[in-house]
Amino acid sequence: MQHDAIIVGGGFAGLAAATYLARGRRTVRVLDTGKPRNRFAAESHGFLGYDGSDPRRILDRARTQLLAYPTATLVSAEASAAAVIDGGFRVSLANGDEMTARKLILAFGLRDALPDLPGLNERWGRTVLHCPYCHGIEFSDQPLGVLYRMPLSVHQASLIAEWGPTTLYLNGAELSSEETAMLASRGVAIEAAPIASLIGDEADLAEIELADGRRRAIAALYIAPESSFSCPLAAQLGVEVEAGPIGPVIRTDAEKMTSVAGLYAAGDIARMPHSVSWAVADGVTAGVSAHRALVFG
Repeated sequence: MQHDAIIVGGGFAGLAAATYLARGRRTVRVLDTGKPRNRFAAESHGFLGYDGSDPRRILDRARTQLLAYPTATLVSAEASAAAVIDGGFRVSLANGDEMTARKLILAFGLRDALPDLPGLNERWGRTVLHCPYCHGIEFSDQPLGVLYRMPLSVHQASLIAEWGPTTLYLNGAELSSEETAMLASRGVAIEAAPIASLIGDEADLAEIELADGRRRAIAALYIAPESSFSCPLAAQLGVEVEAGPIGPVIRTDAEKMTSVAGLYAAGDIARMPHSVSWAVADGVTAGVSAHRALVFG
């Protein structure tokens, strides 16, 4: 094998795993396309010591620190295929190159599918959000909204109400009596009319325009995006995948090993819910687990 471990994905989970493997004096190669899921956000919140920092700067610093270890390398490349081989794994790159390793860690992250609404995509990660713990207190006590996308949206709206006056925008959907009662118990207003567009200056959000011409003041709109794996390797390697509330989740054990021996998964692809802190923690678990398997396996 050319490497002790290959990590597909150089985001928070992947770099955390790589750092622990490198500190374990193992050869580790990270493959990264440079498109982390939270690249649209200007600030990352809740990550100990870096609250309010630009996530891209955190990652840049983590890459620099990782490459200070002589056994670590980082390649700006897309992994297009992977397979189990005798003694480990083979990973093929989009440019045709191949490399092998005894252990493989998947940390390539998710791709979010956003609804087709005028004014929504350009505000994603700024005033169109998915996690109140990551981006909630900044909009405290201002008019908030949740766009109905799936049954989870009812729970989401009930939670968002903790941060300020909240309206669930059904956008043509219908609720059960039980869901309506739950929202009422949390003081969540319900707007049934379809949405025409989001209005505001640049990334700011000021109003929602409804299809009937009415406008409602709003500071932030939360949505539950439908997510999918950003890389085809999980299916190629035959790992067990579960259906999560917003998309697929790779099944792992407490050590972050998948159903395929020697293959680990960390970060958003292998858990619900998601955050930078959880991604880093899961990356550490995967890196330490892979290192111990290399030592004792």
